[in-house]
Amino acid sequence: MPIALETAANIPLFKGLDQDTLVVVAKLMSSRTFQSHDMVLRKGDTADHLCFLLTGRLQVVDVTEDGREIGIHFISPGAYFGELSVIDGEPRSASIVSVQQSEVAFLPTAQAKALIFNRPLIAERFLTHFAQIVRSASRQRTLLSIPNAFQRVFAQLQQFVRDTNEGQVIEGLPKQHEIAIMVNTSRETVSRALHTLMKLNIVEKKGTVFIVNRPDQLKTAAVAGLDDMPAATAAAVTAAARKAEKTENAA
Repeated sequence: MPIALETAANIPLFKGLDQDTLVVVAKLMSSRTFQSHDMVLRKGDTADHLCFLLTGRLQVVDVTEDGREIGIHFISPGAYFGELSVIDGEPRSASIVSVQQSEVAFLPTAQAKALIFNRPLIAERFLTHFAQIVRSASRQRTLLSIPNAFQRVFAQLQQFVRDTNEGQVIEGLPKQHEIAIMVNTSRETVSRALHTLMKLNIVEKKGTVFIVNRPDQLKTAAVAGLDDMPAATAAAVTAAARKAEKTENAA
């Protein structure tokens, strides 16, 4: 269905555009609601729209050569996606799935390219966005190169940490199976890693928020592995990690 002018005006990419341009853009756009686990974009499809997440949450996913699904990153409301194929005309490079009910708006490729190439403000925002994508992809490749599954989980959790007035917290933590595909491991391993951190009081769960009680130890586990952690902590984490690895190997 078409989107309202107010909706288009509130999309971050379009902030600062003149009213006449916004009216044209809004008339060209349409939206669709996706349920949890729906496929929003499929890898290899032709690019005919630039997409915008209005509400909900999406995840970018790809599949490795051995058939494992890898979660690349999450998409939050206000963000746009599918821009690579819009720019170069190549097929979609990854798939997008909804992780909860989501509303997505679509702008036809021709009009999206016209905005990018004729509006310096839009072009600048696209360049900044591409830089963020490259940095994020680099971090994720580094994370996936870590051989120990527990350490990969710790490193991914470290990326979710945010500073607040009450200290460091993790808000809106993805579901365990979503974290698992991001770090190429099993949901059970993610569960054991989280349980180990809570048992050692490195993190503490309060409702839907994780309080990071010992940021230094979480960072050490994520960046340097177990060897540089305090002996008692390292021994406990190592034992849990070995148990998780045995379970994965058996599976």
